[in-house]
Amino acid sequence: MSARPLPRPFLKWAGGKTQLISHLLAHAPAHFRTYHEAFLGNGALFFSLQRAGRLRRAILADQNAELIDTYRAIRDQVDEVIRLLAEFPHNRAFYEQLRARDPWAMSLAERAARMIYLNKTGYNGLYRVNRRGQFNVPFGRYKAPRYLDEANLRAVARALANVELCCAPFEAVLERAAAGDWVYFDPPYVPRSRTANFTAYYPGGFSLSEHERLRDVCIALVRRGVAVTLSNADVPAVHLLYDRPEFARHVVRAQRSISAKREGRGKVNELIITAFPTDAP
Repeated sequence: MSARPLPRPFLKWAGGKTQLISHLLAHAPAHFRTYHEAFLGNGALFFSLQRAGRLRRAILADQNAELIDTYRAIRDQVDEVIRLLAEFPHNRAFYEQLRARDPWAMSLAERAARMIYLNKTGYNGLYRVNRRGQFNVPFGRYKAPRYLDEANLRAVARALANVELCCAPFEAVLERAAAGDWVYFDPPYVPRSRTANFTAYYPGGFSLSEHERLRDVCIALVRRGVAVTLSNADVPAVHLLYDRPEFARHVVRAQRSISAKREGRGKVNELIITAFPTDAP
């Protein structure tokens, strides 16, 4: 009897951490109790930890309500999500019709199937919304996109079975994390240039003042005995934010494949920031 497939990210995500996993694991705490993510995205680190059997308990959060509902639907209604995806044709007319629908007038499973389909068939795998919160990515140029991966969706459902999912801003992790826990933050990166901006995950983007608030949340967490890991761009503004005794900064190389422009793809320097309490378990 063949082994069940192990879960992998089921969404493409600008800034997804698949290419950074080995570096993140190298800078992870040796032991931790509950694992927290406050910017879930495609959950690459969570799924890697699941595959390695390193998770006791996990709480996953994101401020993107459609994203969290997609995880909830796969956890709780994976059969219905799979059924819907199996009925979706791959063509521009259907894509544009589905994109135009109000996700909040749909059922949970319909909303999740819409998210997965648009993500896998839209241009370059981008998730982007306008100021009104409407998904506005054009149809992609794919011959046979794999928006229905039944085996992996079922593996993801099993991985999420006992996971708490929260639609909440990153500050809310202060209400959940306790001494001995580990929190990973993967915020929208500080842009490397005026054109390299991937902050449109939800209306309003992510400003430098929010990055400052995030740094302060990291300081508060480590002072209460919580281990913190954060990833961001290797740019002067981020180094200045975390140039404090609580933090260690590690410059690593990572492959980036989702970019609006060809010159924005390839290997780039990224920054992994860690802050571990000295009495961590």
